[in-house]
Amino acid sequence: MRRSRAPSALLIPTLIALLGAGCATPPAAPPTAQAAATEPLDTVLAKPLYRMDPVEAGRYIAWVHEAEPDLRKRIAAIARKNLGQPYRLNLLGEFPYQVHDNLPMFSLDHSDCVVFAEHTYAMALSQSWEEFFWMLQRIRYRDGIIGVATRNHYTEMDWNVANRWLVTDVSAELAGPDGPAYTMTIDRARFLKTRHHTDVNIPVETSRQAYVPKDRVAAIAGQLREGDLVNVISTRDGQYWASHVGLVVLGADGQRHFLHSSDPQVREETFESYIARAAAREERNRQAGKNGQVLAGFKFLRLNDDIVVPPMAPQPRPGHPAGA
Repeated sequence: MRRSRAPSALLIPTLIALLGAGCATPPAAPPTAQAAATEPLDTVLAKPLYRMDPVEAGRYIAWVHEAEPDLRKRIAAIARKNLGQPYRLNLLGEFPYQVHDNLPMFSLDHSDCVVFAEHTYAMALSQSWEEFFWMLQRIRYRDGIIGVATRNHYTEMDWNVANRWLVTDVSAELAGPDGPAYTMTIDRARFLKTRHHTDVNIPVETSRQAYVPKDRVAAIAGQLREGDLVNVISTRDGQYWASHVGLVVLGADGQRHFLHSSDPQVREETFESYIARAAAREERNRQAGKNGQVLAGFKFLRLNDDIVVPPMAPQPRPGHPAGA
């Protein structure tokens, strides 16, 4: 059966109604984004970072870059701006670049330990939201190439190695010639297959990792610098690994503090406090007959003085000439 054609007189009111509804014009920016872009800067700065939206965070990033030219102090300021940020594990993924899960590529309202450190460094190295997002991917992925297979999954042998342009492992130097070390073997192909259903051909790799034992941290704390990266080294059943990360910041009296994201929220404390809390947890596990992890010590990675950010394929760094 043939469809009857609507008379032109009936089409005209319909078209006018559609145009009036905005179908023929680009959609307006969300009201919240408009408000965030126009509200007084003092109002934005009064908020903790984890309560900002991306527009507000972009304004804060631009402001703090100008307000605090010292990178180490800027890292500490940004990290402290997130004190109280709620903790949540397994926050990020590659969506929508890859669809093995639906986890987003950034998180402002929550963090885990790695997300907290990565976001803090990326913001401190940036002058805008666009540059922050670019820098975050540069830090999180080998060569900045977004993908689950190129993500820095293993702290000691992926993250620390891929980000040597940013930080340098000084654990062996701090621990001294008789300092302890552990052997770590990782099978990335097996991990990606079992955890992310991704087939890759990557050989098994073994590495020797130095660390500072927990009873030596007080003796070397004076050598730590604000903005340095901390790897917490735990052990269980003869295996050692980096179970947690955070940042070094200076207290009011110059004492070295540990600023990190752990359940239930981002906190700042002394290394002595962190070690004491770990000991209390281990005692509870012992009394309950649980085979929990035990704090062995820390790896420390020095924030480089002269940071040259490598290019990222396939996109240039926003606000910078190609190749810079």
